[in-house]
Amino acid sequence: MTLVTRILGVEADAIAPDGSEVRLLATAGTGSMAHFRLKPGAVAVAVAHKTVEEIWFFVAGRGRMWRKSGDAEETVEVSPGVSLAIPVGASFQFRADGDEPLEAVGVTIPPWPGPDEAYPVEGPWEPTV
Repeated sequence: MTLVTRILGVEADAIAPDGSEVRLLATAGTGSMAHFRLKPGAVAVAVAHKTVEEIWFFVAGRGRMWRKSGDAEETVEVSPGVSLAIPVGASFQFRADGDEPLEAVGVTIPPWPGPDEAYPVEGPWEPTV
């Protein structure tokens, strides 16, 4: 067993397939965690994941998250304290509607396998990133 400790970085470690900034956090055998940031007024690219599910917890900013899975579809207002799940294969897109970045901590189950995991889908908004 490896004990993993990671501190939130100032600079992004990567840009996610949806265009948001990614700061990597701890990873374990069955899941990984990251911090996502979308600049004020920005709209992410709509994507879906091939094999992973995610749980997001919003920690700063305000905006909206659209999700579609089968016949179920919804757009929810997001702000600090809101959490939501993104099932495997669900389409999703988010946007930062306020004057500050929209930030969330996400857990990916199983751990994020790499950039080929996400693929673009049709979303409700025109992406800006």
